Amino acid sequence: MPSTPDSRPAIVIGGGIGGLAAALALHRRGVQVTVHERAASLEPVGAGLALAPNALRALDVLGVGGRLRALAVRHPAVGLRRPSGRWLARTDTEAVQRHFGDPVLAVARAEVIAALVDALPPGTVRTDSPAALHDPGDAHAPARVDTPDGRCEASLVVAADGIRSATRARLFPYHPGPRYSGFTTWRTVVDHPEHPPAAVGEIWGRGALAGIVPLAAERVYVYGAALAPAGQRAADGDEHAEMLRRYGRWCAPLPELLRGADASRVLRNDVWALTDPLPAFHRGRVALLGDAAHAMSPFQGQGACQAVEDAVVLAAALPAPHESSDPSAAFDAYSAARLPRTSRIVAGSHAVGRLVAVRSRPGALLRDSVLAAAGRLPDRVLLDRSAPTYTWQPPTAGDPVAS
Repeated sequence: MPSTPDSRPAIVIGGGIGGLAAALALHRRGVQVTVHERAASLEPVGAGLALAPNALRALDVLGVGGRLRALAVRHPAVGLRRPSGRWLARTDTEAVQRHFGDPVLAVARAEVIAALVDALPPGTVRTDSPAALHDPGDAHAPARVDTPDGRCEASLVVAADGIRSATRARLFPYHPGPRYSGFTTWRTVVDHPEHPPAAVGEIWGRGALAGIVPLAAERVYVYGAALAPAGQRAADGDEHAEMLRRYGRWCAPLPELLRGADASRVLRNDVWALTDPLPAFHRGRVALLGDAAHAMSPFQGQGACQAVEDAVVLAAALPAPHESSDPSAAFDAYSAARLPRTSRIVAGSHAVGRLVAVRSRPGALLRDSVLAAAGRLPDRVLLDRSAPTYTWQPPTAGDPVAS
C-alpha cells in the first residue's frame, strides 16, 4: 500500500536555471515548494545561452517555451571558422528546425530566469537565504534542511546548488568531485554594436575558441575559451584587455565587438566538470539536479538544457501529492533515466574540448581539415550526429523514462 501523503513542502536549494525549473515543475505537479537562494538577488551569472530543441520541449512542459521563443533571435546560418576568417563549416538554421522540429535559439540567461520566476507563485523564491542539508531523510522520515528561518522538514529536497554542491559532498563524500578541464572562459554582452555581425558562430584557434551570438534588443553575446592554468587571472586584473590581447587580431567582427564591450561586464570563469559520474543522482529524500549532478564543459551548449530536462523528468517521476509521501521509487526512476544520458553528454562535451585544446600547428591543421571535410557533408548527415541529444522527448507524469 502507498504510504500516507506528506503535507510537508518541498525545498529547492539553489535559484539558478535548474533550481527554478525544478520549482516550476514541482509546482505544476501540485507540490508546495520553496526555493532558497544564497545570493541577495537573482542576477544571473553569465550572459547568454543556447536553447536546443530538447530544452525547448522541456520548457514547453513548464509553460514558458512560447515566451522564450518570442524573445530569441534567429540567424539564417551559423558556422565554424579559423581565426583567419576561413570557413570550415556552415549550417542552415532552418535545416535544424526542419530536422528536429525546433531551432537552436540564443537567449540572454536573464530572460530564462525571469520567465521561470514569473511563472511561479509570488514568494516561492527566497533570496539571501542560504540553505544546507542537515539530514537526507528516508522512506520513514522527512529530510531536514537548515535555513535562515531555522531547521525545516521537507517531503523532498532538490539540490541545485551548483558545481561545488555542498549537498553532493554530503550525500557522496567519497566522490572525487569536479576536475579542472584545462580551460578558462570569458563572457560578455555587447549592447547596440555599430555594425551588427553578419558572421555568426564559433572561431577555433589553437587551444582557444571564440563565439558570436546575436541576442534580442540589438545585443550580441561574445564568449571565449582558452587553455590556461586553473585560477589564473589577467596580470592587471583587466579581463576585457585580456580578451583583446587574445582575440583582438582574429577575424572580423570579433575585434570590433570586443572593443565595444563594457569592461565591467566581462566575466571570467574556469571550467570544471564532473567527468567521474556519480553512482546515483539521489539519496534518501534528496535529488541532485543540474551542475550539482553532472556539471559539464560548455562545448556542446547543453549545461542549462540538461538541467531543465532534469527538472521535467524529476517532476514526472513523482507520484501525485495525494498518493504517497515516499519519493524513493520516483528518485530511483529519476536516476535511471538521467544518469546514463547526462554521462554521455558530459563525455561528449569533454571530447569536443579535446579538439579545441589542440595547440600544435600540424595538429590544428589536421583537425581543421577534418572539420572542413565534415562541413561539406549534407546537412542531414551532420544533423544526425546531434540526434541523440536533440531528439529527446519529455516524459509523461508517472513515466520518467524519455527517449
